[in-house]
Amino acid sequence: MEKPNTPPRTVTTRSQVISPPTPEVKRRIEENRLKAKALREQSIARELASSSNNTNRTPSGFIANGRTDDTAPQAARKFRKYVDHDFSKMTDTKGGFLNEEDDPWNKALHAPKEGDKPAHMTLKEWERHQLLKGLRNRKEGPFEPGLSVLGRGDRKCRECKSLEIDFVWEEVFKCRVCNGCKEKFPEKYSLLTKTEAKEDYLITGPELKDGELLPHLDKPNPHKSHWHDMMLFLRYQVEEYAFKTKWGSAEALDAEFEKRETEKKKRKEEKFKSKLKELKKKTRTEAYRRGIAGDGRGGKFGDAISNGKHEHEWGQTVENERWNECKNLL
Repeated sequence: MEKPNTPPRTVTTRSQVISPPTPEVKRRIEENRLKAKALREQSIARELASSSNNTNRTPSGFIANGRTDDTAPQAARKFRKYVDHDFSKMTDTKGGFLNEEDDPWNKALHAPKEGDKPAHMTLKEWERHQLLKGLRNRKEGPFEPGLSVLGRGDRKCRECKSLEIDFVWEEVFKCRVCNGCKEKFPEKYSLLTKTEAKEDYLITGPELKDGELLPHLDKPNPHKSHWHDMMLFLRYQVEEYAFKTKWGSAEALDAEFEKRETEKKKRKEEKFKSKLKELKKKTRTEAYRRGIAGDGRGGKFGDAISNGKHEHEWGQTVENERWNECKNLL
């Protein structure tokens, strides 16, 4: 009897049938694509318009270079759009405002007082009057003294006998010298600050403030405009007072300078030794406290022994598996 043959199982694969989009779906897709394209073109146009409006152009029509690297020239301090304030050095007015000393750039605080301006003068006339007053004090512009044949022997340069002397120096320092000789002899006619006169020539502050003893020229401080004015002294006048009047000679000044430096070094060493002594005392106190707070068995290995020499007793040399020879501490 023959075995009936079983027909092979038919494998059916389920394939997902995708229906084509309807005309309505195609229409919506196309509308969305056109809307997105239009929005993108509008945004690009706005960016181009804003960039063209913000472009910095020179008077000749060229576009200014907008470099922001470190090599690019930086803006001058007076042309910046902000003001630096050091809040650690400012006065707390408790009212949310700055006082006149802390805010020197505020024109309202530094405006001329109404009481100083005459009533019959306008503000423009008053400003012109102040300008002429400043030129008159500095002897500049129309108030600069001219050359005259009268008194020619009295008003000459002390070095080259020139008539073109610096009239400001003549008035302040009582020294007649021209600008050329000031540059030619800097060892005599250079200006010294108050700090340099104190440190180099050992002149005290009251002596420097005495205008009859040492005349000085006041100039605005170049570091901060709201600081006190600089006091500038003429070098040869300072040296004459220091060498002849105060110390007697340059050698005496050098000896006094070395003496003060030695005393300063000695005080520094004494201060260091006192701090070191205090540190040692504190260390001994801490060691004593730790010893008291311990178990009371005395010292430990490595502790220093007072009034004696710290020595160890070693046993005989034995061989070990790990090392060839070793000794044990007894």
